[in-house]
Amino acid sequence: MSTEADVIVIGAGAAGLSAAAALGEAGLAVAVLEARERIGGRIFTLRDPVCQSPVELGAEFIHGRPSEIWNLLKRRKVRIREMDGDNWCLIDGHLRPCDFFSEVDEVLEKMDGQKPDQSFLEFIDDCCPQSANHRQQQAREWAIRYVSGFNAADPAIVGVHWLVKGMRADDKIEGDRVFRAEQGYAVVIDIFRQQMDESGVTVQTGTVVDSIQWRPGHVEVSGRGPSGAATVSAPRVLITVPLGVLQARSDEKGTIRFSPKLPEQKQNAIRNVIMGQAVRVSLRFRERFWEDLPRINDKDTKTMAKMSFLFSQDDWFPTWWTCLPDKFPFLVGWAPFHSAERLSGRNESFVVEQSVESLHHLLGVSVQDLYALLEHAYFHDWQNDPFSRGAYSYGKAGAGDAQAALARPVQTTLFFAGEATDTGGHNGTVHGAIASGRRAATEITKAAASGKSVEWASRRPRH
Repeated sequence: MSTEADVIVIGAGAAGLSAAAALGEAGLAVAVLEARERIGGRIFTLRDPVCQSPVELGAEFIHGRPSEIWNLLKRRKVRIREMDGDNWCLIDGHLRPCDFFSEVDEVLEKMDGQKPDQSFLEFIDDCCPQSANHRQQQAREWAIRYVSGFNAADPAIVGVHWLVKGMRADDKIEGDRVFRAEQGYAVVIDIFRQQMDESGVTVQTGTVVDSIQWRPGHVEVSGRGPSGAATVSAPRVLITVPLGVLQARSDEKGTIRFSPKLPEQKQNAIRNVIMGQAVRVSLRFRERFWEDLPRINDKDTKTMAKMSFLFSQDDWFPTWWTCLPDKFPFLVGWAPFHSAERLSGRNESFVVEQSVESLHHLLGVSVQDLYALLEHAYFHDWQNDPFSRGAYSYGKAGAGDAQAALARPVQTTLFFAGEATDTGGHNGTVHGAIASGRRAATEITKAAASGKSVEWASRRPRH
């Protein structure tokens, strides 16, 4: 199969879909190629048949009030609800409500984006060395756990400058608040799908791109689709695949070969942004058994009935959360960085086994009782998914403007979008991905308009 378009968009995640919708609305003929049999990328919403609730295998939370998501959902009258509950921590072997973030903030506020860049681990060794003071040592450990967990990052690699930029960006959108769309992130994908349908954007799923041959002003994208070999040509292409795919070896599934190769500056940018690792598992129980915990005899003790998050230093699943404000009987386990490395590539039964063991240690409920209550588990291994190869990106210490270099077009022919290309401090978020898609769409629309002007001028008769 061979077709032509004004723009080819590779990847139907949040960045690709937002860009395609904008390009289609601008009147360009857009062809979207997606390797998976579905659209959405690292947004992957299922519906639990028992609770009739959304289950997110990928992105779940709306962090703060970013206009890219809020405006989209408000126009469609989609209800957005805040996850406002109690934070609990396992401290010295005891479950208790905790002000986890205040201790972390005391450490993070000491970071200085004006000083020479360094890794977070180097920073914390300088500012908060190992201490015999229990509170100071605890704050240090929580800060390391937070940076690793929230950013799916290696604290020995992630840069202070990148972290500071992200914190400042979050402050502008109330990023410390957590929200969910009522029907899950699938509603965002449905909105983009409708916008694309209205502007005639074509989407080919199950089409794995393996090569991009290009010269200034012309691109030929080749791959294999449901009907066999597929080739699409256009003046421009927008590449929105996850960073992990761009970093894959040439012999790995899902790799895209460029001919000629990408410029060295672009290749350096791809190497200098890091793909974080994270594993999550969603467990549906017969009931919200944690509402009566912790199991102690004091009747006046607060229970976990309004628990939103549970933080710990568990080796496998250090963070858990609930479905608040909904009271569905789900607990979601989050395993970042080293924990994810140990779980990736394992089968689902192993992941579930480790998650149950973690809950046993954290909540004090026997493994036998937990399995008796457990009805179903949901899991997706993003690290071993050839079309993602990781969770989301973060900035390396000393990498400077790697995100900006990754986003920069090549000869107004190759364009790039995706959360890893965001330069506003919102890497690793859905709103960062959407913003990057819109930014790339604007670049392409301007380039297309300029190209048409040049073409028209070249056809004018000479006087």
